[in-house]
Amino acid sequence: MLDLNTTLSNLLNDQNTGWNMGSFGAIAEFHHVAGDTAPAEVSGLQQATSRGGVRIDRLEGVTPVAYETLSPKPHRWTQAVSLCLPAAEAAMHQRNVLTELGPDANALRDTDRDAILFDMGLGQFQVDFCIRTADAELLGVLRDCAGQSLFEPGNPAMGAILKAHPHRVALTRLGRVEVYQMIGGPDTGGKSPEGPHTHVLPKLLRAERTHSANTPIPEGLVPCCGVHPQNPVIGRLGEDKSFVKEAFEMFQALLNGWGPEDYLMGKNAAWSGLHRGTAATEVNEPTSRIGRAGWRNGIRQWRVLHGNSALLSDWATAFDRDPDQTDPENPGH
Repeated sequence: MLDLNTTLSNLLNDQNTGWNMGSFGAIAEFHHVAGDTAPAEVSGLQQATSRGGVRIDRLEGVTPVAYETLSPKPHRWTQAVSLCLPAAEAAMHQRNVLTELGPDANALRDTDRDAILFDMGLGQFQVDFCIRTADAELLGVLRDCAGQSLFEPGNPAMGAILKAHPHRVALTRLGRVEVYQMIGGPDTGGKSPEGPHTHVLPKLLRAERTHSANTPIPEGLVPCCGVHPQNPVIGRLGEDKSFVKEAFEMFQALLNGWGPEDYLMGKNAAWSGLHRGTAATEVNEPTSRIGRAGWRNGIRQWRVLHGNSALLSDWATAFDRDPDQTDPENPGH
């Protein structure tokens, strides 16, 4: 049986693990950057660098859901653990207008606790997506625009925010993620900075979803924090990398403890058929969507673990794709 507190504590001290809090369309991410100071031993479930930080304040009632998803590139897969609460317990304030909240007394760093927190008013179910600033000029604009939607035509607040690059703070019922780096845009060459960063995507916000349909979150639960242990085949910047067996085995332990049963059954069935040498024409893939995802990722992972073969190519042709049949990665994945 996996202990949630111990597992999270270990992952917070692993500089290869990333964290996020947010919704489908507004998310704050915390990652260590190669070359930065290694994670420090601290009390509680928190970690911070000069670029950002994360803190988990609550584990009561949390259901961890570990999962792997299919990558558009058939030699890869993605993986994560979502820390979930029942919907009624996950709900935040869902403010729809820019709202001043006062000094951020619960900031991760003492130096930020006098700065003023503003809810951006994005109206998201499980996150109050905020900015924090002590800049007098920006404070003046934000206070003048309080009570209005950031997306109203002619509202100068969003332009002022993009110019001033205030801290972004994502608050959920489990804790917070803070980002101190610049907002991705013209001042950063159109790219999000490496390490902690945020995304606010109005088109996705309008979908009013708590999470992507590709993540197998059980009905009635809402993901409030995402945990991203080191991917064994994808690097920090989304590049291919040599297989890291230790990272693979570590996540398989999380998956076996907290993963969806149908997914595990699908993957294990594929591994069993490949181990026996059963021809692709003699097996049937699972009937459920999540079971088929496990089946296909099982084929991909078998190749990484055991190398290619004529049998495996037949399975890939029948149920997945060969590694040279590659689509571009979806943005944000």
